[in-house]
Amino acid sequence: AGENFEQTPLRRTFKSKVLARYPENVEWNPFDQDAVGMLCMPKGLAFKTQADSREPQFHSFIITREDGSRTFGFSLTFFEEVTSKQICSAMQTLYHMHNAEYDILHTPPTNDRDSCSSTGDCNGTSVSKLQRFNSYDISRDTLYVSKCICLITPMSFMKACKKVLEQLHQAVTSPQPPPLPLESYIYNILYEVPLPPAGRSLKFSGVYGPIICQRPSTSELPLFDFPVKEVFELLGVENVVQLFTCALLEFQILLYSQ
Repeated sequence: AGENFEQTPLRRTFKSKVLARYPENVEWNPFDQDAVGMLCMPKGLAFKTQADSREPQFHSFIITREDGSRTFGFSLTFFEEVTSKQICSAMQTLYHMHNAEYDILHTPPTNDRDSCSSTGDCNGTSVSKLQRFNSYDISRDTLYVSKCICLITPMSFMKACKKVLEQLHQAVTSPQPPPLPLESYIYNILYEVPLPPAGRSLKFSGVYGPIICQRPSTSELPLFDFPVKEVFELLGVENVVQLFTCALLEFQILLYSQ
């Protein structure tokens, strides 16, 4: 995906694509495959081995259209074992190419090589070993690839959507199958769970437990289902107070993030 090729293949990112979506068409919300793919996996498709951390990661996003209308997306990204021998072989080939190119670029000239052998120390060799530390060996390593499941909703019911996605992922990875076929739960959340009326709560059944979402009334503050605690953890108390002050004084605020 246009990355620096000096990165090892496992540290590069690859282009992702949408594998499936349900339902195929929604009148009030046309599906933008490129936008959804980019927002679900903003860093692209990633590969890892059994030596890397592979904990599922949850994040949210907003799609704002030209007319100002918004839809909310909630994504759970996890890692699946690669079963395709062709992809595993391709990753092995990428590593062979990377190591060969690295050796050519970082092999010292003849005089330097002689001095390295005489002193018994050569930085080029140590750097090369460091580069190959996070390598992939098809006969030894298990290859994993990132995958994402996502819910797109008209309102930002973050906690409810997170629980739905986590329970769906648990049902897929659990050795015991869920009580009902997975399609039943997906159909239920898409077609049978209504939007809660203003000022009311709605409780519905997930795969492994009940899920509750609450919609504020017209006299309450707008729906904000995100934990404020995370803002303080990420930015710190002083920065949050400074941001709040800037908002009250109507300063322009720019948030920059990876």
